[in-house]
Amino acid sequence: MSDRLSVLKTYKLFVGGKFPRSESGRVYEVTDSKGNWLGHAPLSSRKDARDAVVAARKAFGGWSGATAYNRGQILYRVAEMLEGRREQFTTEVVGAEGLSRAKAAAQVDAAIDRWVWYAGWSDKVAQIAGSANPVAGPYFNLSTPEPTGVVTVLAPQESSFLGLVSVLAPVIVTGNTAVLVTSEKSPLPALSLGEVLATSDVPGGVVNVLSGRTAEIAAPLAAHQDVNAIDLTGAGTDLATELETAAADNLKRVLRPSRAGTDWTADPGTERLLAFLETKTVWHPTGV
Repeated sequence: MSDRLSVLKTYKLFVGGKFPRSESGRVYEVTDSKGNWLGHAPLSSRKDARDAVVAARKAFGGWSGATAYNRGQILYRVAEMLEGRREQFTTEVVGAEGLSRAKAAAQVDAAIDRWVWYAGWSDKVAQIAGSANPVAGPYFNLSTPEPTGVVTVLAPQESSFLGLVSVLAPVIVTGNTAVLVTSEKSPLPALSLGEVLATSDVPGGVVNVLSGRTAEIAAPLAAHQDVNAIDLTGAGTDLATELETAAADNLKRVLRPSRAGTDWTADPGTERLLAFLETKTVWHPTGV
């Protein structure tokens, strides 16, 4: 039997439920911790960033208007599909982070478990973020959480899959739509996640995945007037300061990176779950 050449994977962006190449036509080389070639990732341009925001805004109405239970079921379906591609993601985490296969598999398992954990919060977050408020008068006063809108998420640079899931899942489970900027040096697990989302029940545009130079992509997103919030986790100290200044122009909600770093294996708590929610308060007369 003759030898055959393996079919190399072409990684693409994930925008609006489709897989475009970068508008710029550029790619960059992705290597493992030892400098071995892993693949080429698209080098996103400012135009790609703007296209991703348009897609996220278009998807926001339907996604935020879905019932919390429905969003939870859709996220559970994503977890099922991640489980089915566990070996693929393990291989990509080995390459991205230089871990042994056993440790990479443990990271992937933890990421899938975390996705399930956040999915379970979908129809429960209103109980901890909302309330019936005591008021002096014949009124009911009710506060309920609502999604902020389009959220830019700068994925962690070092934790290519567990950290990625930990910042993305809480954004979308609460009804926001996301423009995700992958880890610059380890984008492949995030780009593969786009393939999972495309074949799941997540509507196109709810998650948009951009790879490339973090600073180059994040700058126009931080200044974009139709982006409502930004998670700066994947930005270094100097870049985070610049992006926060740009974000102030339209009063974006900003989640700052932890100065001490983040232990992604720790219990995430509810901080990120509540980070991109607004509170709507309604007054209603009690009647006679």
